[in-house]
Amino acid sequence: MKTLREHTLSELEELMLSWNEPKFRAKQVYEWIWEKYTNDIAEMTNLSKALREKLSAHFALNTVSINEVQTSSDGTMKSRFQLHDKHFIEGVLIPTDKRVTACVSSQVGCSLTCKFCATGYMKRLRNLEAQEIVDEVMLINEQAQKNYGKKLTNIVFMGMGEPLLNYKNVMKAIEQITSPDGMAMSPRRITLSTAGVAKMIRQLGDDQTKVKLALSLHAATDEKRNEIMPINETNNLAAIIDALNHFYKCTKTHVTFEYILFKGFNDSKKDADDLIKLYRQVPCDLVNVIEYNPIDNANFEKPDEKVTDEFMAYLTAQKVNTRLRHSRGKDIDAACGQLANVNLRKLDEQLSAGN
Repeated sequence: MKTLREHTLSELEELMLSWNEPKFRAKQVYEWIWEKYTNDIAEMTNLSKALREKLSAHFALNTVSINEVQTSSDGTMKSRFQLHDKHFIEGVLIPTDKRVTACVSSQVGCSLTCKFCATGYMKRLRNLEAQEIVDEVMLINEQAQKNYGKKLTNIVFMGMGEPLLNYKNVMKAIEQITSPDGMAMSPRRITLSTAGVAKMIRQLGDDQTKVKLALSLHAATDEKRNEIMPINETNNLAAIIDALNHFYKCTKTHVTFEYILFKGFNDSKKDADDLIKLYRQVPCDLVNVIEYNPIDNANFEKPDEKVTDEFMAYLTAQKVNTRLRHSRGKDIDAACGQLANVNLRKLDEQLSAGN
């Protein structure tokens, strides 16, 4: 059955008119969905019983619910969300003095098998629908207001899945989130993080999207990137650089590089030099150097603090705008690369076996 939540306000207006209902009924339905957050069409009591029955006959609501919440010693909150088909995803609320950020997922699992990422050891079971992504954001926003007295200031698509492999639904969700009838969030406060799907990076440019773009780089040569990110075998660095330059030409938006440091793998002066070469080939405004967070199934380690400091200092000396991103929520497996670390994989494996 189709879900009512995937309709925009204008689409609901068209639906009401096609059913010979007043146009304002669409606004009422929309408010029940996105302001009152109902999970039952029967609760839409300012609609006639006949209209509610007709809506129920044609549509489901398919809301997302919170299955479990963990809170870190640093205030980070990780939520396990249950979808209407009983699959699970995870999202994270990251509070700081200046920002309250939601890290959201775009797929159930992931198909990219990056060697350092917990989600990469899951199968990709399906894409999230646009309204499921919006639900995820709305629920995290509620947590932010309840626990920190603030609405979300930023959203990053850095959770489970590759957002550019769910392009249509991700962009539709962003349209809803940035709409005056939605959360009215500025697209400049939303960041899409990609492992490097060159074709879809170019599509972002062609569509002149206003959101920010981050490349999960993590190695600055094809040889090393192939080892840890199999997607690089079909989307090599030359293709990605070309796509990033196209994106900037169309949008005038600088990109960010994300670079996790792995002990003895990508933390040498030679690795820094390779990174600097890439940095100078694209309109990149920042290199986020990220602390590695351990996961099961992977044998990577975090470099010694001295090595990290020297790596950062060298980049800075070469006029690379860089920042060390400290991990948040590591004690609850909510840090970068840790989503779906153990329990979530088991849950979805059991569910998949049952199907």
